[in-house]
Amino acid sequence: MSGSGRQTVPVPSDIPCPQRWFDDYEAGERFTFGTTTIDEAEIIEFGRKFDPQPFHIDPDAARESIFGGLIASGWHTGSIVMRMLNDEFLGPSSMGSPGLDELRWLAPVRPGDRLTLVAEVLEVVPSRSKPDRGIVKMAHELVNQDGTTVVRSVANMMIARRPESARSTSASLG
Repeated sequence: MSGSGRQTVPVPSDIPCPQRWFDDYEAGERFTFGTTTIDEAEIIEFGRKFDPQPFHIDPDAARESIFGGLIASGWHTGSIVMRMLNDEFLGPSSMGSPGLDELRWLAPVRPGDRLTLVAEVLEVVPSRSKPDRGIVKMAHELVNQDGTTVVRSVANMMIARRPESARSTSASLG
């Protein structure tokens, strides 16, 4: 995504992401979600609880590591992506995910980094066996303040189709 030279464009639909259903997505759509700044205490807290390697929990040991300083756990950065999706993208149509096709930690995340999520719809595939849903395949890139992609994932998101009751309501409003 970021290496493609393309710019993030406005969403071609006026429907906010949390209010979208499966049929509202189109391949090629791009979104930018929120910004969060990660701090040292947060990195250490997550590291102590879930990934207690020295370069995640001990600033002195981290300075002596190959990273030259404290860095966030990759699992922490994945959790940040999930939180941003939850806060600004997912809505009542979200039915979970059967998994990721790709997860890459491309650059360290350090205290003070300001992170923004950029997402692109890669595919929109209706379910052959369950007509009430489909898979929206999306690429997610977490980008720091310097424009460096620090995490890239490709997720298969199970998204519900608009319920009949919502279809008839939206048709009567138009």
